Amino acid sequence: MLDATAKALAKGRNFAALTTMLPSGRPMTQVMWVDADDDHVLINTEVHRTKFKNVALNPVATVTVMDASDPYHYVEVRGRVVERVLGPVARAHIDLLAEKYTGKPYANEIESERVILKIAPERQVVH
Repeated sequence: MLDATAKALAKGRNFAALTTMLPSGRPMTQVMWVDADDDHVLINTEVHRTKFKNVALNPVATVTVMDASDPYHYVEVRGRVVERVLGPVARAHIDLLAEKYTGKPYANEIESERVILKIAPERQVVH
């Protein structure tokens, strides 16, 4: 189950830092739009991107969501990608995220296919 604070921060208009592991074993972190359901942190990306390839090889991920109104208030969720959602659901989800962050539908070209990464928490720390 996702912590209530983690869910609230991820559902809000707050940015997240997603860390995945490269095949070399080194971490890679990127600033992302973020969302949540009751049980998972949700990250939407494309299947050709390095972050997707990383979690396909090693599902371990850490997501840190910072409160836009107080960056000293944040949550760190360490876990695993337990599900990948492709197709129309993932495409519709990126439009919802774009509306949340920009107030407009997603405008960037989709180069491959959208995918939602569902990250199940194994450890959650609220600061």
